[in-house]
Amino acid sequence: MAKTRTIKVDYLARVEGEGALYLKLAGNRVEDVKLKIFEPPRFFEAFMRGRGFAEAPDITARICGICPVAYQMSSVHAMEDALGVKVGGMLRELRRLLYCGEWIESHGLHVYMLHAPDFLGYQDAIRLAKDHPDEVKRGLRLKKIGNELVTLVGGREIHPVNVRVGGFYKAPRKADLLKLKDDLEWARDAAVETARWVNAFKFPEFEQDYEFVSLCHPGEYPFNEGRLVSNRGLDIGAEEYGAHFQEQHVAHSNALHSVRTGGGAYFVGPQARFALNFEKLPAICRDLAKELGLETPCRNPFKSIVVRSIEIVFAFEEALRIVKAYEEPDRPHVEVAPRAGIGHAATEAPRGMLYHRYELDEKGLIVSAKIVPPTSQNQKQIEDDLAKFVPPRAHKKQDELTWECEQAIRNYDPCISCATHFLKLNVERTP
Repeated sequence: MAKTRTIKVDYLARVEGEGALYLKLAGNRVEDVKLKIFEPPRFFEAFMRGRGFAEAPDITARICGICPVAYQMSSVHAMEDALGVKVGGMLRELRRLLYCGEWIESHGLHVYMLHAPDFLGYQDAIRLAKDHPDEVKRGLRLKKIGNELVTLVGGREIHPVNVRVGGFYKAPRKADLLKLKDDLEWARDAAVETARWVNAFKFPEFEQDYEFVSLCHPGEYPFNEGRLVSNRGLDIGAEEYGAHFQEQHVAHSNALHSVRTGGGAYFVGPQARFALNFEKLPAICRDLAKELGLETPCRNPFKSIVVRSIEIVFAFEEALRIVKAYEEPDRPHVEVAPRAGIGHAATEAPRGMLYHRYELDEKGLIVSAKIVPPTSQNQKQIEDDLAKFVPPRAHKKQDELTWECEQAIRNYDPCISCATHFLKLNVERTP
């Protein structure tokens, strides 16, 4: 009879929010795996009902302190879809610039502070900094420049306040953006060195045949706009999301699992964007990927740290392009009038595609809201990964196997706080 082992990680470290892992082994066979998200739900979808459409960007920004821009951008695009508004020109470019800042600060935090310690054998970034001070200082400076971008365009670095339906409350001055040019150029080069640094890490042998899902735009690497596509034939508009994806409640998690209709797992995030939009990256990124020997699609989730680093290079290159070409718009926003309607939008948060849907009444008040964060969409895929990753390593000592399982979860940079948004909890109690 196979010996049964149980691995329990009561609190996952170096992720945003509170979660745990339960893994049951019978010999080398995985009998059960559960990514437990026990952070309490915050009911954002429910308490937005009755609020005006203009309140959505500021409310949804509070869902996450790391990726508030993604929630703001998804909400404004969905509201503009419902209200028949289209934003273009420099206002559209400013939205991309704001997203650049968020990708930089979020990816920079993950690469240097949350994920690199796994590969170098450190419990945290504080211990890492003692032996690798120059690398950690570089990461902190990269993140600081991302924060400065968000502050300049969004009004402040955490939970920006300058975003509104139709554009912005205030457009930055050209002279202020140009002050960042030298820092952005330094940072772009430093981001290239970051990618080279992490590419030298030792990666476990683990590749899977994923269904990658991301936005795809005909002319640019996606931030705010595009169709939802996958490497298995999906090609839909955001308004069709509900026909192809569904959320399921699982007893062990306070976060819903989002799956493809029919129950299949799928993978959103940097690796999905990289696989489905590689040719849209600027030459500096494509050439860097080839230099590093990073194939597309990249099916090893442990190499997500390399893909994220290449996306940091992209974000700085894109920011430089926008800053150099920027001209102050005549008005910081277009006029928006309330009306009844239903709006859908998907944008690319640092961790992956984020979907919003709103129904408005004739006064522009929110009747219903649906928000599907990236981590909710990746949860089932994380559990599937663990079920396949563990068996060849089941012979390892408990501490070593636990460490590798935690690392496998951190590959996805899960944002647990974002994911706990469900409205109903069913509890089954036994004597």
